[in-house]
Amino acid sequence: MSKNQHRETFSSGLAVFFATLGSAVGLGNIWKFPYLTGQSGGGAFLLVYFLCILLAGIPVMVAEFYIGRKTRKNAVGAFAELRPGTNWKHIGTMGVVSSYLIMFFYSCVAGWVYYYLFKALKGDFANVTLATAQAEFASAVTNPGSAIMWQAIVMVVVASILALGVQKGIEKITKTLMPLLFILILICDIRAITLPGAEAGIKFLFEVDFAKLTGPVILTALGLAFFKLSLGMGTMTTYSSYFTQDNNLFQTASRVALADTAVSMLAGLAIFPTVFAFGMEPGAGPGLLFMTIPLVFSQMPLGNIMLIAFFFLTSIAATTAMLSLVEVPVAYFSEEKGFTRQKAAFLNAGIILLFGVLAALSADPAAPLGQVQFGGRGFFDWFDYLSSNILLPLGGLLIALFVGWRIDRENLRRELSNYGSVNQSGIIDVFLVVIRYVTPALLVLVFLNSIGIL
Repeated sequence: MSKNQHRETFSSGLAVFFATLGSAVGLGNIWKFPYLTGQSGGGAFLLVYFLCILLAGIPVMVAEFYIGRKTRKNAVGAFAELRPGTNWKHIGTMGVVSSYLIMFFYSCVAGWVYYYLFKALKGDFANVTLATAQAEFASAVTNPGSAIMWQAIVMVVVASILALGVQKGIEKITKTLMPLLFILILICDIRAITLPGAEAGIKFLFEVDFAKLTGPVILTALGLAFFKLSLGMGTMTTYSSYFTQDNNLFQTASRVALADTAVSMLAGLAIFPTVFAFGMEPGAGPGLLFMTIPLVFSQMPLGNIMLIAFFFLTSIAATTAMLSLVEVPVAYFSEEKGFTRQKAAFLNAGIILLFGVLAALSADPAAPLGQVQFGGRGFFDWFDYLSSNILLPLGGLLIALFVGWRIDRENLRRELSNYGSVNQSGIIDVFLVVIRYVTPALLVLVFLNSIGIL
């Protein structure tokens, strides 16, 4: 029996769904996507977004699922096995690098979320004012000791879960936390939509306005359809290497895409009716989470309980996303370098923290390294730009070209149909056309837009 047949797998289709959904759901779901939806035409933007999901998001996700489950290997080893002796393996290397770069700054932001959850549990946001909320956030992003400590706590949590393994770590946590996330969002939704003046927030999110669907808005929808599903960074390739053989790959991809969007819109229902009810600014960016939300919740009956629930669900989204990101290099170190899972988990947490400190110390102009810039960007912004604007769209494009043009069609059909046990030949025929021609063309647009050419 070959080495990769000894690898752990998820125990069931439900475990696969929650793990992959946990990877897709992140901090962007809580604020950015619902805000962009409201700003860009509401229901009209959602229609365009779903079309982009069908033509770019789901095809690349299925392609990654194929690569991972077919080989049962990490991101680098998977490409090397499918096309041995070629440079295609560097797509996997790009995925590992992308995961590192994202985690360098993402762990910093997650540290702020953990810090705010801690402060909410202590009741520190009672009677908060706009001035104190702004001062609290400024302290969180500029105080080096606090920022690094909470970033380190985040990485210890993530490494400890990953060290437990696929089923006892990733699966157990995501199967517990993802349903809890839905429950917490629904509780926040019920409270938010019953506030006086909440109708303005609901209208902001869902009013259909096709006049707002400009070229840049459509490109934004296209980019979101790709980035929000954790594609092009090795996470779906790695997670799918733990899938059960009977898992329906098309069905899983579709369910994850729909559930991920549902989480975003439910989060929007929790935030924006509340924001509008209290006359706050919906476009406050990250400050909406860390300044506006404590302020508005503090003015509500049972506000601190709601605030705890909100930051707990935000910490869940951050943690499950980080598990998938760090699992990419952990699997690589375990399988290609011979490390034990425990050693690989904590070693990679240390690597991320070492470079992540640079992001933590440069996240704000007033932070210790906030004025250190190269080409107009500091460390935090460079980590974000290189991963989000360069490596991810390029990685997704190469994955689409790899599966569309370098994989034997009959082998692809056999794996996607679970060797004939799933009758979906029509879907596979459509997928083969889309992944060869449509998806690459759209991802070229994403890449050109992300680097500022379009």
